[in-house]
Amino acid sequence: MHLTDPARTASVDMQREVVSRVIRRLIPFAFICYVVAYIDRVNVGFAASALQKDLGLNDAQFGYGAGLFFVGYFVFEIPSNLILERVGARRWIARILIGWGIVSMAMMFVWDVWSFYAARVLLGIAEAGFFPGIILYLTYWIPAADRARAGALFMMAAPVAIIIGAPISNRLLALQGVLGLHGWQWLFLIEGLPAVLLGFVALRALTDYPSEARWLTDSERECLIRIMDAEKQRRAAVGHTSISRSLRSGRVWLLCGVYFLNTIVTYGIFLWLPKMLTEAAGGRQSFGLSVMTTLPFAAALVAMFLVGRHSDRTGERKYHVAACAITASAGLVLAVLFRSNLWLMVLSFTLSQIGQRSVQGVFWAIPPIFLGGTAAAACIGLINAIGNLGGAVGPSIMGALRQATGSYSQGLLVLATVLVIETAIVVSLRLPKRDGVANS
Repeated sequence: MHLTDPARTASVDMQREVVSRVIRRLIPFAFICYVVAYIDRVNVGFAASALQKDLGLNDAQFGYGAGLFFVGYFVFEIPSNLILERVGARRWIARILIGWGIVSMAMMFVWDVWSFYAARVLLGIAEAGFFPGIILYLTYWIPAADRARAGALFMMAAPVAIIIGAPISNRLLALQGVLGLHGWQWLFLIEGLPAVLLGFVALRALTDYPSEARWLTDSERECLIRIMDAEKQRRAAVGHTSISRSLRSGRVWLLCGVYFLNTIVTYGIFLWLPKMLTEAAGGRQSFGLSVMTTLPFAAALVAMFLVGRHSDRTGERKYHVAACAITASAGLVLAVLFRSNLWLMVLSFTLSQIGQRSVQGVFWAIPPIFLGGTAAAACIGLINAIGNLGGAVGPSIMGALRQATGSYSQGLLVLATVLVIETAIVVSLRLPKRDGVANS
């Protein structure tokens, strides 16, 4: 028995090194693309005040228009993932990047409420498939035991987008009048361009499958193929690999509900937080305020990594998600209680974002536990598509309640309640205690 221990240790060490190398190769590029995606998705929140003034939008119209992004996103989500499964990630991700970059730049031409609505729908159509496509793509390369950490590293792009997007967007808005353009027109033009450039980079940076990875040695490539093939066989034995069977799974639809509720809160906060803090500061726009806006997301970065790593080490998923959701809810309640004190309000949103953002990496490690093959492509797309409809609901709730009451408090309390409901659903899920181990 002792004679086999060194071989087993060598095998484990090889697996660890291969997975680390894959993460170092794939995650940085995916991360940069998602930063750009998130900036293009939420920069309308930074432009809110100027855009509302120039287009004549009230709070309800702005909130509704901001959320319409997710209607177009919903329609094309599942078809996009099925196409990616068929043609490969390299070409399809490149197509998505170039398409959404062009549409994001074209946002500079909106002139009234209806053109604003149409542009947001088109942006959603153009970007549809990027996020679930990357999630699906990572299931080809990264074993289940490492996915929460890898997912967290990828999804840390969202708070980073806010951290760098706030000061950059404010600088671009300050170009008001340059060459006869509004500041928000410069914002959409300049922030949309990187996506187009990254689309061409994707054609060289991405490799469709491990068997094509010439940047791995022969032994590393064989090791990775063996690991991922073994996982496919386990999923085929205990999970779902056909689309029809997967769509009848109660767990899939519960996950759709969990992500829908989580996304209501994510975008209800993201697309209104800059405006909320500006008004709490007496309406003063300043570089210092934009930096303050980034603090909740900077703290969320650290939390996402730590929570994802702990979830991988323990192999536990659902209670990590539940704990994060209830933490986010508590932060929103505190934001209402401390609404008259700007710094305490920022600290409350910081607690909320620590919980809210940490949900992401762990949540997306759950579907591949029991989904594989084409079923994974379709169902990951379905979960993200239905879930992201919450992105249309959250901003609209905040805008409508702000318009009706003159305050953000009621909207924040509604979002806090949504997170409590999310927590209850997550706890009810029957999932393995550890990836691939007995049910709980």
